[in-house]
Amino acid sequence: MKYVHGYDQRENIRLQDQASSLVELLHADTRYSSGSRVLEAGCGVGSQTTTLARNSPLAQFTSLDISGSSVAEAKQKIERAGFTNVSFQQGDIFRLPFQPESFDHIFVCFVLEHLARPVEALKCLKNLLKVGGTVTVIEGDHGSAYFYPDSEAAHKAIECQVELQKRAGGNANIGRELYPLITTAGFSAIQVSPRMVYVDSGKPQLVEGFTKNTFTAMIEGVRESSLKAGLIDEKTFDNGIRGLYRTAETDGVFCYTFFKAVAIKQLETQEAVEGRLD
Repeated sequence: MKYVHGYDQRENIRLQDQASSLVELLHADTRYSSGSRVLEAGCGVGSQTTTLARNSPLAQFTSLDISGSSVAEAKQKIERAGFTNVSFQQGDIFRLPFQPESFDHIFVCFVLEHLARPVEALKCLKNLLKVGGTVTVIEGDHGSAYFYPDSEAAHKAIECQVELQKRAGGNANIGRELYPLITTAGFSAIQVSPRMVYVDSGKPQLVEGFTKNTFTAMIEGVRESSLKAGLIDEKTFDNGIRGLYRTAETDGVFCYTFFKAVAIKQLETQEAVEGRLD
């Protein structure tokens, strides 16, 4: 599986900045009860894992990622934080090493955007979920980015990241598709809520943590790949990055929307089973 933004140290720092700046927005309403077994599928370097462990100290988490080096870093991060309710495992979402209905809940954050077959991934995860259990999915949507002062070059730079992710088999605009994707995967009682990040100079932590160190850093990170692919010229891309940093100044504004979905695995009727087998 190929990622547009990968596992290098700068990317790890960016992911941690994103997680730190968005904890309340994305995770305040995610809590798991005592004794619950929760699978975090695609934990990466543990940027979300520490929040999950902190918010639900009596739940038991299994955090899994395809990258062994990311799993190792996530494990170190959890150990440094002093949490004992998380175990780690390397594995592929499409070939998960667990028995059916092993988990009470499943958590998936910023993973589907990288996958060419997101519905298939959700179906694989659904097989591991107990009837009545929940899946929580969080994704961004680069098409939701808008800002002041506006910048045509900045939009073109953002589009480079979208196109590169598309060519790698992913979808940087997947946030808007969560409801149909989760519906197609066979979940029920789906609730999707938009989570807008609004940033102005009155919110200095978000200016640094999100506008600069998360979003702009991510776009800046695809500069060489974009130029090599012939998606944009050097001057336009660099002007776009300057335009994004310009939104972090005193009179600037930056907006971006994440989407969070929660759904339930319900007992299938005989008709549904027969329809799937046909």
